[in-house]
Amino acid sequence: MKKSAQNLSSEKKTVKPVIRKIYDCLFATYGPQGWWPLTELHEARGTNPAKTGSTLGYHPADYTYPQTRNQQFEIICGALLTQNTSWMQVEKALLNLKRLNALSPEAVISLNSETLKEAIKPAGYYNQKTMRLKALACWFLELGGRTPTREELLSLKGVGSETADSILLYAFRQHSFVVDSYTRRIVTNLGLNDKKANYSEIKALFEENLPNDLAVYQEFHALLVEHAKRYYQKKSSYAKCPLLDIVQN
Repeated sequence: MKKSAQNLSSEKKTVKPVIRKIYDCLFATYGPQGWWPLTELHEARGTNPAKTGSTLGYHPADYTYPQTRNQQFEIICGALLTQNTSWMQVEKALLNLKRLNALSPEAVISLNSETLKEAIKPAGYYNQKTMRLKALACWFLELGGRTPTREELLSLKGVGSETADSILLYAFRQHSFVVDSYTRRIVTNLGLNDKKANYSEIKALFEENLPNDLAVYQEFHALLVEHAKRYYQKKSSYAKCPLLDIVQN
């Protein structure tokens, strides 16, 4: 799996050339990103020198996570908590939950709501997120170990397209491409989609041109985020994006 992530171009000859070139360029530039970060790996991992921001809990070139039920649930919690905030703030919230031994669905359900609110306060919108975390915990228990459908996830309170795809890709290891604001900025700037393209259209742009390789799906999304942090934070920097040379040639 690692091999295919490192060399997408050799895996699928029918891939739209520009998508293949973008992936190969980003991977060569930044290397494996090791998403989704987990609190259990804070001491053992997180030394990727090409990554901006938090480097704790990542597992570069290891696509075997999540390895446990609680790791799976932690990813689900993180996907919800990261709405409308930065990962740095989510990390603080998750570490607070870890200190309370509350990174399991059973613990979240049994935890006093006020205690839960205080724990996740760094991630913002803590009243709303507390209710939704408890609902997700109940839902996760009812799953009984099966993999949910995307439609099922979208039916849950507070779970939109990006959150659903993040949960499917990183918690349940499904080929479901995540489209965030960074990805939208990049593909729009590169002229790969219409400025008015909706989430589903951008998602299809990638899914229709990628091999069925979990590592590629995970790395591509993470690499786009890393790249955007360097070139798409300010509008004035968009023209400096090196990927423009790829799409223009």
